[in-house]
Amino acid sequence: MSNSEDEDLPQLSSHALAALQEFYAEQKQYTDLGGDDKYNIGIIEENWQLSQFWYTPETALRLAEEAMAAAGEGGRVACVSAPSVYQKLRELHRDDFSICIFEYDHRFAIYGEEFIFYDYNNPVDLPEKIAAHSFDIVIADPPYLSEECLRKTSETIKYLTRGKILLCTGAVMEEEAAKLLGVKMCKFIPKHTRTLGNEFRCYVNYDSGLDREL
Repeated sequence: MSNSEDEDLPQLSSHALAALQEFYAEQKQYTDLGGDDKYNIGIIEENWQLSQFWYTPETALRLAEEAMAAAGEGGRVACVSAPSVYQKLRELHRDDFSICIFEYDHRFAIYGEEFIFYDYNNPVDLPEKIAAHSFDIVIADPPYLSEECLRKTSETIKYLTRGKILLCTGAVMEEEAAKLLGVKMCKFIPKHTRTLGNEFRCYVNYDSGLDREL
């Protein structure tokens, strides 16, 4: 190839090349994850632009244990915008429960068939394999503290659950959550790895262990 032909080829700017290299490095990072490591909370970093804030390991464990107790042996659990709980469930029990993670962020596709792409703006635009009322409990943490987000996420919750709901959202959403889902605030207070500006609470519509201690 002549020098003139070389000059005609499109060249990436140093900024674009650096961004491309960063993208490939990130993809390799998630591809290389294997075994138990990929279920560690924080292995996939928070993306604040997607309003992602992970639970502390202690909170994730408490919510995972609650989900297992509520679902019962061999139960089905849906984690809607609650990846920390999904990761903790999978860390605790490999085959005892059927679990799906409903997420907008495609980085969570490392979890294979258990990953279900989910956009709260299209509440029931789900794969055919996800049948209505096919989960014993739905754990949901709507990404935004807004009436619209909670209302649309509630449509998803009601479509998925056979009855039990565990909702995690801001204390300011208490009245709206009760109206949309018939849930009540629990005594247990969930905590995140980073301090949030809004008080967070858990809400359920069944007799829950989360309401038995301060």
